[in-house]
Amino acid sequence: MTEMSPRWNLTGKTALITGASKGIGLATASSLLALGADVIMVARGKEELQRQAAELQKTHSERKVISLAADVSSREGLSKIEDGTASFEKIDILVNNAGTNIRKKTSEFTSEDIKFLLDTNLLSAFELSRILHGKMKASKSASLVFVSSIAGIGSVLTGSVYAMTKAALNQLTRSLAHEWAKDGIRVNAVAPGFIRTPLTGALMARPEVNNLLDSRTFLKRVGEAEEVADAIAFLALPAASYMTGQVLVVDGGMTCLTAQGLLDI
Repeated sequence: MTEMSPRWNLTGKTALITGASKGIGLATASSLLALGADVIMVARGKEELQRQAAELQKTHSERKVISLAADVSSREGLSKIEDGTASFEKIDILVNNAGTNIRKKTSEFTSEDIKFLLDTNLLSAFELSRILHGKMKASKSASLVFVSSIAGIGSVLTGSVYAMTKAALNQLTRSLAHEWAKDGIRVNAVAPGFIRTPLTGALMARPEVNNLLDSRTFLKRVGEAEEVADAIAFLALPAASYMTGQVLVVDGGMTCLTAQGLLDI
């Protein structure tokens, strides 16, 4: 077996991933560890986070797996992350993955709903990126990845606030890629389609939804968290060193059907 090219390796790199205890975040931690990175896993639920971190540490005993329980949607949580990373000279990879959705008609959203989604999906990523800017700059070759959504590119029938936050992340990706290029920080986003995660579990439990997804996706299936995680990992690699300001769509081909829009769900 030949030695892997250093352009496809993350040995010596440190990654911080939010929303890391499940779904795409957990799969991303696993992918980055497999490529040689040490990871700092951030999530709200301390017990589940520690359990998942311990499992990954067993599998990747030669790597460092650190769990940091914090709610990124709150100022207190962001301060915990800042304090928890104070001893690190640099952060090479930041994956802003934490996010959630509330499916309602626009007229039914409360002010509390809107604030919660903005804080969780958008402002947390914006603020954490600012907090860790200095440590990413110290890397000299950092990769910042936002987890967006095809809802920020096309249209779905419910969840307008979610879509708004994801569209804003896409623009933030372009803005920071421009502003922070001089600091050696590449900034990209991944926009998943419908992926099998705890967030989509209830929706995908409905047979009519699965049938609709299959009919509107070239690959005739929903995606798996690992398939998005590997796209994120690619953007973190030196192999992607000429990619910045991009929104990489991982949706099985769904958004190619632009003439018909996306999904009425």
